[in-house]
This record gives sequence, C-alpha cells and structure tokens, in this order.
Amino acid sequence: MSGTAGNTGTGVTGEGARRDPRRWLILIVLCLSTLVLVVDNMVLTVAIPPIAEDLDAGAEAIQWIIESYILVFAGLLLTAGSLSDRFGRRRVMIIGLVLFGIASLLAAHAESPAQLIAGRAVMGIGGALVMPSTLSILITVFDEEERRKAISAWGAVAVVGLVGGPAVGGILIAHYWWGAVFLMNVPIALLAIAAALILMPESKGPRRKADLAGMGLSVTGMTALIWTIIALPKDGLAAPSTLVGLTLAVGGLTAFVVHEVRTAHPMVPMALFRDRMFSGAGLSLVLLTFANGGLMLVLTQYLQFVAGHSPTGTGLAFTPLAVAGLLFNGLGATLGNRIGNRIMTAVGLAVIAVGFAILATLEAGDDLVPLGAAMTVMGIGSGLAMPAATAALMGAVPEEHAGVGSALNDTVQQAGAALGVAVLGALLTSVYSGAMPAATPDAARHSVAAALTDPALADAARDAFTSAMSATFTAAAAGVLAAAGLALILMRDRKAPATPEPTEPEPSPAAPAGRAA
Repeated sequence: MSGTAGNTGTGVTGEGARRDPRRWLILIVLCLSTLVLVVDNMVLTVAIPPIAEDLDAGAEAIQWIIESYILVFAGLLLTAGSLSDRFGRRRVMIIGLVLFGIASLLAAHAESPAQLIAGRAVMGIGGALVMPSTLSILITVFDEEERRKAISAWGAVAVVGLVGGPAVGGILIAHYWWGAVFLMNVPIALLAIAAALILMPESKGPRRKADLAGMGLSVTGMTALIWTIIALPKDGLAAPSTLVGLTLAVGGLTAFVVHEVRTAHPMVPMALFRDRMFSGAGLSLVLLTFANGGLMLVLTQYLQFVAGHSPTGTGLAFTPLAVAGLLFNGLGATLGNRIGNRIMTAVGLAVIAVGFAILATLEAGDDLVPLGAAMTVMGIGSGLAMPAATAALMGAVPEEHAGVGSALNDTVQQAGAALGVAVLGALLTSVYSGAMPAATPDAARHSVAAALTDPALADAARDAFTSAMSATFTAAAAGVLAAAGLALILMRDRKAPATPEPTEPEPSPAAPAGRAA
C-alpha cells in the first residue's frame, strides 16, 4: 500500500506500527453493516408472493420492486466510494445506514407498489454508501498480516446473510407479515450506527478536487449497463429500450474511461487496471459472481417447483454452503498467508467448479444428499477463493483510494452477478422451452410454474427444467474454471523485499581504517 496522505486519522497499521486495539470490535461493526444489506436482498426472494397479493402488484411492478434497488445501488457504487475517500469513510457509512434504515421503515409500511419501489430505491442509495465504506475501512484498520483474516470474516458474514436470508424471511412471513422482512433491518442498522460512532476511527484519502464529470459519467454508464443486462433477456436486443440502454452504457463508460485517463484528478486511478494482480483478481471475481448469480436463480426454482420444498425449506437447503464457507474461510485465510493469493484463488475456484459439476448431475427425483454434497463443496471452494481474491484486489489499491477501490470490487461483483442472472437465465429458459412437448401452450413453455398448474404437463415440465438446469450449471462450471485459469495466468503474488545481510562498513578513504571519518 502506498500514500501516507491516506492515513490521516485512519488508525492504519503497518510494519512495526501499533495496531488499533479496537480493530476486532470495529470488524464486528463492519460485518453488521454488510449483513443488513445482504440479508435484505435475499429475504425479498421469499417475500415477493405475499407482496404481490397484498399490494395487488402486477408483473411489471414486481420487476421494479426488485430492480429499483439493483439499478440505484450499482449505478452509485463508484461515486459513493469516491465520496467516502473524500469526506470520510465512517461518515459516509453512517449516512448510508441512516438512509437504509429510514427507507426500510418506509418499505415495511408501503401501501402501494409505487411506495415500495420508492423505498427500495432509497435503500439502494443507502446500500451504495455503506458497502464500499465497509471494505475500505477494513483495509485501513488491519495491517497486511491480519487483513486476509479480517476479509475472511467479513466475507463469511456475507455468505451467512446470503444463505440465511431466505430462511429468516420465510419464518418472519409465516408469523407476521411481509413488511417484517424490511422492518428487521432497522434494529441492525441502529446497532451498527451506535457502534460505529463509539468504536470506529475516521479515515479519509488526501484532499483533492472532486471529479464531478467522472461521477456523472460513471452513474450514467453503470446504471445503463445494469439496465441493459436486465432488459436483454426479456425484451431482446432489437427492442428500443434495450438499444437505448446499450447506447448509453457503451457511450457513458467509454467517455468515463477517456475522461479518467485525461483528467488531473481522476475519481478512479486507471493505472490500477495495468496491475496484473488487480486485473486478475477482478476478472476472476466477475466470472465467479457470474456463475453464482445463476446459482440462486436456478436452484431456488428447482427446489420449489421440481423438488416441492417450501420457501423456508429452500433457504435451509443452502445451509451446508454457509457452514462449509464459514469453516474454510478461516483455513483459507491461514493458508493464504503461507502460499499466496494466486494459488489459493485458483484452487478455490477449481473446487467451486466441481460443486457446479455435481449440481449439473441432479435429476428430478433425487433426494437432498447430492445437493448437500454440492453445497458443501462449493462452500469449501468459496472459503478458499473469496478471501484470497478480495485481498489480492484490495492489496493492489493505494490506501488513499481505498474507498473507490472497494467500490470497484463491489461493482465488478454486481456486474458479474447481473450478467450471470441474465445470460444463465436466458440459457435456462431456452433449454427448458426446447425440451417441452411441441403442443405446450406458450405460458407453460416459458414458465415451469405455469406448467405445473396443468397435471398433464407437470412431469414433462420437471424433466425439462432439470435438463435446462444441468445445461446451466455446466456453463457455470466452465465459467468458474476459466476464472481459475485467469487467476493462475494473470495474478502474481508480491514478494516481500529481502532483508539485506548486515555488512561491515567500508573504511573511509579519507581516514585510516578503524578511525571515524
């Protein structure tokens, strides 16, 4: 890490520096802040049916309830990271938590789809302010020796939220009402805010001119990119909305890169992308999140429509993934300090690919044993790969750009996940439709849920969906294997400089040997 200016008020620790005695308590605050975002996104997957019924929300309204958050969150990430470097990472995180908590209250008591969409959009603003700040604070509080362990714990909490969210949401909906899945965010946010004010030091990058043009171009380009990825499978490439989104995405992001290269005060230091460790870790994370985006989309449908599990049971089926991820996160952090990020990332990704390959063999009548085995293998791989890849990416970012570096990490993962949902979702639909009988009505041909309402089509729909799932997970496995290969080719672990052997001082030519010159 470079740049002493980035250490102002940070409590950053380095070689031989005093470590912040509160750093592990600070990590708990960061984990709480991350948990509230991840859990909220996952509980929504089981809350959609009662929301649709209670608010009389149609398909388009449901789409906007889900996507309003994603569009705002992804569009603002880079700008939020830059703001946290400029105005203070703790301050920006707390503002984000306040916004997220208030918006959660509004969403919980929404009386119309429009109110819920508005609440979700404000939650997206809050989430974009919180997420980059958590990781950037982490890398400024923990030194190189402990950073991988801290990232491992931070990532493990995200896995717990990812897997536990649907189960918690199912329990809350069963005992209360759908608004409870948003209301539970409020006490977690309040606890995180209080702990941040009491425990957490402020940290900033060096004071520099704000890159307002870069902020505007990044928001335009990223929002348009995510919109295009979402719209493409539904509307097709020729649709006017898709073409407009694609044009804005390409134009906005191209202009952003050109501007960042030319400006004297760039929001994103483009030299980062010439760093092989940063680029290798970033591409590996894109391909991994691409595959994982398809995992949740496909497997939740398989468990509910083909295997017949409830939403709560579906969430619990992911428990082996969470448990294995938690157990091997610690091991991955320990081994990573010994053998380096490059090998740990590649090995972990290869293990994840094995898990996808196991999922590709599932049949319609299988029990939960092969699914549990696949989830366990994927949890092991995630525990090995994710802390190493994240540590590699963030280790290449100068401390003064910690906020925007963290935002880049979040952005590549959001883009990868959105692309995975779009591409793998389109593959799933295509194979499923092709495997259904020729006389199948259009609704049943494009939706397994619609096909299951017709007893004459139910068995064919389950078989067709299982075939489509196998093709999708095979593609996901190939993507993760490609990520492992990229990690091996592009990433290079930085070697610590060798300590020079002590040598006897040369005698001064101006004085006799043994006398001070």
